[in-house]
Amino acid sequence: MSMDHPVARNQNWQFPALGSFWAVYGIIRLLMALCLLIYAATATLMFGALLSRVADPFLLMGIFHLLYVAFVVLSVICGVVGLVAGLALLGGHRSGRKLALIAGVLSLCDIPLGITLGIYTLVALLPIRDLQFYAPSGQMSQYDEPTREVKQKRAVAA
Repeated sequence: MSMDHPVARNQNWQFPALGSFWAVYGIIRLLMALCLLIYAATATLMFGALLSRVADPFLLMGIFHLLYVAFVVLSVICGVVGLVAGLALLGGHRSGRKLALIAGVLSLCDIPLGITLGIYTLVALLPIRDLQFYAPSGQMSQYDEPTREVKQKRAVAA
């Protein structure tokens, strides 16, 4: 990765806009987990009302509880990781990039805010190794380092 790439140029690993977005997203996900816990009885009652005419309502209610608990746990994990990643990116810590990438992958199941922030984070922070495949006419991209063979051919030609 050359020094022209935004991730390589930002050597102090400080991304203020992305960090603030992740901090806000983390708080939103923690509030969502809190609301899910507060309204669990209401959600169970509403789902149970739909099960009056099925063959085995207890099995479906058990599956509902399992999925509900899994969603609450996922919301808490996404909230904590997003908040910590946001604070690390704001503080300029090197671990902020890795935490933001983890938070970006975890947030892809949350539509529309999580998927938007997750895809932007993955595009902005992932290392770019294969840009030569996407460069016009198959030539090397401006971000790619020349290989040892290319450097030797240039030295011989000069």
